[in-house]
Amino acid sequence: MNTPATTRPPERLPRIPPEAMTEEQRAVAALITAGPRGEVRGPFVPLLRSPGVCGPLQALGEYLRYRCPLDRRIAEMATLMAARHMSQQYEWQAHEPHALKAGLAPEVIEAIAQGRRPPAMAADETALHDLLSEVLRTGGASDPTYAQAVGVFGEQGVVELVVIAGYYSALAMVLNVARTGLPPGREPRLPPFPF
Repeated sequence: MNTPATTRPPERLPRIPPEAMTEEQRAVAALITAGPRGEVRGPFVPLLRSPGVCGPLQALGEYLRYRCPLDRRIAEMATLMAARHMSQQYEWQAHEPHALKAGLAPEVIEAIAQGRRPPAMAADETALHDLLSEVLRTGGASDPTYAQAVGVFGEQGVVELVVIAGYYSALAMVLNVARTGLPPGREPRLPPFPF
């Protein structure tokens, strides 16, 4: 988890200067820059250390973020749940504005940030919250939780929601290990656990 800038240790895996990149790193960086992200930032800075991982992982993320047929409100809620589960400040701050823009209620976002079950959710948000709370806690889903989620999202939607949680959890672990800091002028938004 990121801590305030005054006490936060230095980043372990900072940006690689272009002249120090390998040919494979430059190729992956160019692919990311040419895509919808427009630049190498956030988790892709440390991930470039392994271009063989970074390339396919960023392609998966590009699908999940820009082409996945799930409602963006639901996809962003899943992303925020993974960021909260992993206490990942950068990921949270990158996706909270997307969640708001997609129509996720500020009260739902705030409850997730505090590690609480939101008191009032739409039916699809409830099914998502039940599914991912269980998956992130246990690594699986009970029959009733799975049946509820399939009834709302279909099989493809359930698979995509679980992959979103896994993808953003993986990015969160990379960001946490790399000690990737927040953009300048940004303060941590997620309170630490436990309360």
